[in-house]
Amino acid sequence: MQIAMVQDKFVPVEQLDAAYFDRGLYFGDGVYEVIRSYNGRIFALDEHIERFAHSLAAIEIIGVDVKEIRRRVQKAFDKAGIANAKIYFHVTRGCGPRNHSWDNSLKPNFFLIISELEDASELKTKGVAVSVYPDMRWKRCDIKSLNLLPNVLAHQDASKKGCFEAILVNDAGFITEGSSSAFFQIFGRALHTTPLSNNILPSVTRKFVLKAALNARLELVEKSITPNQAQTADELFLAVTTKDIIPVIKFDSRTVSGGKPGKYTKQLIEEFRLFTA
Repeated sequence: MQIAMVQDKFVPVEQLDAAYFDRGLYFGDGVYEVIRSYNGRIFALDEHIERFAHSLAAIEIIGVDVKEIRRRVQKAFDKAGIANAKIYFHVTRGCGPRNHSWDNSLKPNFFLIISELEDASELKTKGVAVSVYPDMRWKRCDIKSLNLLPNVLAHQDASKKGCFEAILVNDAGFITEGSSSAFFQIFGRALHTTPLSNNILPSVTRKFVLKAALNARLELVEKSITPNQAQTADELFLAVTTKDIIPVIKFDSRTVSGGKPGKYTKQLIEEFRLFTA
């Protein structure tokens, strides 16, 4: 016998919408992507689809044609008609009884939503504040999974402090990345960032930032640093799909680069813009 209750109402189990049995709801058993467009053109679609395929394979979701996912993304974007759009989509393993193990006969579920992006120009002009938070995530952050509760708690903590983003610090005392962004430091003419590993998301925006840095003739240094070291940087900035490069002017209440976006950060913003033209 089974009974179900939704809010305060009893519902026959056989009448429940299939969404109530989605493994994404029960276990976060799925992967996702966020893509953006600039002036009517999707940016870095191939790179995002490639990462999505990696995430699917890493958690063994089978039966998903990534070429079909790409087609759906483009079709939905064309129908939406939003020049500067945020495109979110995910695939879960499917619907079934709540068991930790799964049956490979499950049919994966696809969901997509497109919305208009907010203008980030003021953030780029003024810069933002960030605060540190313990990195409590699982050990496979290279997989863009739906398991985001630690990220949510970190971001909420930052919001309570009046900050734009939380910078995550692992048990060894080193910065990994932001709760929803990549994190960069500039010392002199050297651009520093945490090296990729299983504990870091292979950010698509990060990849283009590194290309921009080479074009700007900055030295690239992939090295983990501590929050104390980050506070001594000449410049700091974030990289995130929906806003690309955002200068950081305050790190844990300490002012960075005189409280305004640094010259190399501004140069990288301009270099990045060339990729989106």
